[in-house]
Amino acid sequence: MELDYVQMSARLLLAFLAGGVIGMERALHGREAGFRTHALVCVASSLLMILMVYQWELVPARFLETVRADPSRMAQGIMTGIGFLGAGVIIKEGLTVRGLTTAASIWITASIGIVIGMGLYYPAFLATGMTVVILSLFRWIESRLPSQMYAKFTVRFIRARHSVDEEALRKLIAQHHIRAFEASYKLDNEGKHFEYEMTIRSKNQKDFRRLAQSLVGMEEVYEFSIVPC
Repeated sequence: MELDYVQMSARLLLAFLAGGVIGMERALHGREAGFRTHALVCVASSLLMILMVYQWELVPARFLETVRADPSRMAQGIMTGIGFLGAGVIIKEGLTVRGLTTAASIWITASIGIVIGMGLYYPAFLATGMTVVILSLFRWIESRLPSQMYAKFTVRFIRARHSVDEEALRKLIAQHHIRAFEASYKLDNEGKHFEYEMTIRSKNQKDFRRLAQSLVGMEEVYEFSIVPC
């Protein structure tokens, strides 16, 4: 196989286009890995696979009988490296984890680059289209699907003002269409404050806001927090 510079250029440009399209969607939504990151990942993956395709042109003739190469091993090496890059965009903020979708988009972008580098254009651009649909259209669908929202709920009462017992607290929570799970208890500040901590669940985040408004109006509440998770 002779070196085909037109074909190599076309594959790299197509990889740039595919990665750029996916990265543009991420950039428009303010994600850490955007246009440049995805384009670079796709071009790099394609470049390494082009190396595998044309490797025989780079090996001296006298070594051809002794050299053994498997393109799948190059692909495995690429995906292993992408794992480190994908892990870098996953961020844990309190009880919330962000960046999983961006990490997955980097992974599929590398896969698309590998396929383009091998010259399989149809599955590569079919996958590109599917990826853009998943990231954009599915976001809209996902936002309209009924889902359960969880939060870590902590409330501290002033004991001197007759703290609300657990049964009354659970009734208050239920009034806002929120379900509370097992609670933990804590006596703090030399016995002046009694604290409940539990996980709560609702189908609407507005229920958490209404619960917070109710707690603000209670004199016996010293402090509270509702942290989505």
